[in-house]
Amino acid sequence: MQDYSTITELPGSCVIPMQVERAYHRYYFGALYSQEKDVLEVACGGGQGLGLLAQFAKHVVGGDIEEKNLSYARQTYANNSKVKVVKLNAHQMEFPDASFDTIIIYEAIYYLEHFEKFLSEARRLLRKGGNLIICTANKDWPDFNPSPFSYCYYGVPELNQILNHHHFQVKFYGAFPDIKEGAPSFLKSILKRIAIKMHLMPKTMKGKTFLKRLFYGRLIQLPREFTVGMYPYQEPKPLLESRSDTIHTALYVIASKVL
Repeated sequence: MQDYSTITELPGSCVIPMQVERAYHRYYFGALYSQEKDVLEVACGGGQGLGLLAQFAKHVVGGDIEEKNLSYARQTYANNSKVKVVKLNAHQMEFPDASFDTIIIYEAIYYLEHFEKFLSEARRLLRKGGNLIICTANKDWPDFNPSPFSYCYYGVPELNQILNHHHFQVKFYGAFPDIKEGAPSFLKSILKRIAIKMHLMPKTMKGKTFLKRLFYGRLIQLPREFTVGMYPYQEPKPLLESRSDTIHTALYVIASKVL
């Protein structure tokens, strides 16, 4: 079995400030759909976002398949009565039907060997009118770099087709546009594309940390818990469901159970 802790950005990991801001953005976006709701986050990793969700939600369950990841979340939320941390398999989740109003899965659908099986489970667990919220790397972004242990990445049209097949009503948004300013940005992009093409990108978080320091300089530690107001929030851009997007580095999806 893969050790997902080696590729997970856990509390205390050294990251560039932009990564923390973007992670916060994802959870604030999800929190807007979690007000007074019963919420499940699948693949919660170290649980940095569970506390922010709990500031809005009625109750939050965070689940992950990797026990090493969950140990961080269990420590952080040991005294938070609104947060429960459990070990789970996204392909077969042991909750009763219609247990949740909102299900969140961030930067993880490409690690699922059977994505459509997860969608069936998510639909089973959602109440009528509930939302499945996805954030995923945009494979159509020119600087896209696939992660180790990944099975398959999806662009907007592919996700739209699959989610419609599973009877979800879908809205797409683009987040974190890639705006290159000046020669240094273009040079970094070119070097990254060369490294990806030649399979030189590090496979672990430790290896990536070295490159981050080299290209971006100062790093900061990923916090144990995000709180409201840590960063400004900007609405993501609505996208057409029939068209691939090459501008944004990440895709947000709101898939609603309407039947």
